[in-house]
Amino acid sequence: EGGDFELTGYRNIWLRDNIQIAWAHLAVQNDPGIPLQCVNSITQFYAKHRLRFVDIIEGRTDFQEPMNRPHIRFNGSDLSELPEKWSHAQNDALGYLLWLICELVKRHHLSIAATDWTLIAQLVRYWMVVEVWTDEDSGHWEEVRKVAASSIGCALAGLESLRELMNQAEVASQLAAVSHPISVQNVDNLISKCRDAIQTILPSECIQNDPTKGRQYDAALLFLMYPLNVINDRTLEDQILSDVKTHLQGPYGIRRYLGDSYWCADYRDLLGAEQRTADFSDNLDARDSLLKPGMEAQWCIFDPIVSCIHGQRYQSDKKPESLALQLESLRRSLSQLTPANARFPQYRCPESYFCEKGVWIPNDITPLLWTQANLWQALTMMERSLALVEGDRHKRISKDA
Repeated sequence: EGGDFELTGYRNIWLRDNIQIAWAHLAVQNDPGIPLQCVNSITQFYAKHRLRFVDIIEGRTDFQEPMNRPHIRFNGSDLSELPEKWSHAQNDALGYLLWLICELVKRHHLSIAATDWTLIAQLVRYWMVVEVWTDEDSGHWEEVRKVAASSIGCALAGLESLRELMNQAEVASQLAAVSHPISVQNVDNLISKCRDAIQTILPSECIQNDPTKGRQYDAALLFLMYPLNVINDRTLEDQILSDVKTHLQGPYGIRRYLGDSYWCADYRDLLGAEQRTADFSDNLDARDSLLKPGMEAQWCIFDPIVSCIHGQRYQSDKKPESLALQLESLRRSLSQLTPANARFPQYRCPESYFCEKGVWIPNDITPLLWTQANLWQALTMMERSLALVEGDRHKRISKDA
């Protein structure tokens, strides 16, 4: 802390990161305490600034201006909005929020009576207005706006979870009685359009012809397989996993996408601390000009997710190759922990590794809670897989006896 860290902006709250971290507590410990605190605080923020949704729904503000949209980065101390320009057009982040709220309700951790159905209905209405299935947003990496499969997929996951809840008459009646009501038909229509959109785009991230937007490979697509489980097509999933391994995986981690200039080689020498995490969503050219071929940062949030994907598969299919792939990615994840005698204490989880003066080292965002949460899930998933292995071994011994 202190020094350059204070200039990174990482003291602020990012909606997407907080939801992913909160989810880890539910996935690992089935502990609703922290997820509920997280969701309650975030819904308080959006209730406080509800007009962001309402003004767009009712046509009073231009949703093409990102600052008019619901803010996905804010001051967590007092739940206030931040004044600086930011790329708030991020449907993925709102999708994660809807998904986690619905998961908590489905698991009976969040009561129907305590849920802010007014906010949920306004989010759905907001997506109807911006036409989320074709909406250009800045997505997981908060950069150039494009029609991104990873963002549409997050919205789809939230909508499908909500639709399941709407089979309960009490939920459907709550959503019909709020200021901006929604129906099963509204949600079904959005689901159909989002599903059609990702089926058209996948296994790519974006298929727009504009070279500044089109993108074949993006590691954000991994989240659609875990934790969201929204693709529902094994062939597409296998292609995405293959693309990530072939085109994005490096010896230290996994690139977000080819051509990613965030924390590129010698980043600290090329940009001051305040510039490193600035909003580049309108123009990446200046930062991209700093990137040398093949020198994208290699991130540590992805290998644990790949391990979880293969872990889910092993626990379903019991195939040795699934377990081997799960273990391979977990080993990669553990190798990314900070070493002894480095500038950070040992066994910290970095955001990424970047090259500085020819040496690959953890970037300044170390430790990163998002990486910790993902590794925690990967370790737990492996523990569960090994329990199955041991259980099968005991069954064979008993049978032979």
